[in-house]
Amino acid sequence: MDYTDQLEKKPIFQVVRQAADELGVEAYVIGGYVRDLLLKRPSKDIDFVCVGSGIELAKKVAEKLDNSHLSVFKNFGTAQVKAGDWEYEFVGARKESYRRDSRKPIVEDGTLEDDQNRRDFTINALAIGLSTDIYGKMLDPFGGQKDLKRKMIKTPLDPDITFSDDPLRMLRAIRFATQLTFDIDPDTFDGIARNAERIAIVSKERVSDELNKIILAKTPSYGFKLLFHAGLLTHVFPQMMDLHGVDVIDGKSHKDNFYHTLQVLDNTAKHSNDLWLRWAAILHDIAKPATKRFHKKAGWTFHGHEDKGARMVPKIFRQLKLPLNDKMHYVQKLVRLHLRPIALVKDNITDTAVRRLLFEAGDDIEDLMALCKADVTSKNDSKVKRYLANFKKVEEKMLEVEEKDRIRNFQPPISGEEIMSHFKIKPGRVIGEIKEEIKEAILEGQIANNKEDAWKFMLDIASQKGLSTE
Repeated sequence: MDYTDQLEKKPIFQVVRQAADELGVEAYVIGGYVRDLLLKRPSKDIDFVCVGSGIELAKKVAEKLDNSHLSVFKNFGTAQVKAGDWEYEFVGARKESYRRDSRKPIVEDGTLEDDQNRRDFTINALAIGLSTDIYGKMLDPFGGQKDLKRKMIKTPLDPDITFSDDPLRMLRAIRFATQLTFDIDPDTFDGIARNAERIAIVSKERVSDELNKIILAKTPSYGFKLLFHAGLLTHVFPQMMDLHGVDVIDGKSHKDNFYHTLQVLDNTAKHSNDLWLRWAAILHDIAKPATKRFHKKAGWTFHGHEDKGARMVPKIFRQLKLPLNDKMHYVQKLVRLHLRPIALVKDNITDTAVRRLLFEAGDDIEDLMALCKADVTSKNDSKVKRYLANFKKVEEKMLEVEEKDRIRNFQPPISGEEIMSHFKIKPGRVIGEIKEEIKEAILEGQIANNKEDAWKFMLDIASQKGLSTE
């Protein structure tokens, strides 16, 4: 099939055509852009390959584009041209060979066939000619178009070679399958399973980048199930593997927390594209294996799993090279608080309990409630409706209390400086004690959250501590 009409819709292809003809080299658009063109998916970057110097082709293209920016990476033999919202990558056709202990290839100049052979999957090895004599011609040596129609992820060469050479491709296979809702060819999947241990030579940053893309997919559970069955999950995220399985004692069993977690993740994904809220869904029960206990009367319990889970979050983030910043603290907070709204689901809910939850959750209260709703995974529809109706009551109570008490993102109505100035004292422990007692009085509903009431309360407790203005 000729793709000239599709190429004519984007001026960049005519620019590359002119540049390639002037340099006397063959040029092609290759990889993800071609795949997405056939799938009618949007793209923001385009990869070009030429039989010759990709850097020289990039320079020539940059000369012809207004307001473009050229970046050259001589060590890799590649170049990038940025123009508007688009990024164009240029490389010379090459062949690669690998050492057993590294995923960094030994690169040599090669033919287009060599370049297509080194591609990870048949659907990413598609190329369309851009030079005048091959303009619009599709080159599909591995049946990538057929695999697109079959919705199949398949390696162009022996999967053992593809995955052993660059084990990151195993995660990419699962990521593409998840994003595109494709199947993985049986031989290709078996190749992942055989080479799963090779993932150890891939940097944690690259692993977490692929994991995050899986997590951001429409149905992320699909990717995690593939990771599980391929044997990759035990290498990249062992704490999640620990959730799998059901124990039975005296005929009493607990639910499989691995599959429960995946359901919570999917439920969260239906309502939010926020990566870190989805991470909170993944980690909300992560400490259940460590806190699991069996009691003759109560059966299986997981007491304290929310607190222990919150303590586990920093270690997991460090292991996966995820950011140790406000994103981590956000996930940690939601894991720690995820049972609190459930405890409020009762008719005699107190203002004090609601105030304390609003105080601790702050601006993340809506996300916390979203996580709690996602955590309702019962197959009993009436039970789910009842839980969600109760959560609605809690949310209404929160609005009522917040409007009255303004506890969310609480700031002390009296500062430490004001306390020191009034009582003419120096910084010390007593300042913190007074502020803490004022905060507790507000949260308990003993006084209103305003300066006048807080000031009167301060004078009372200060006198008990022997403080005066005299």
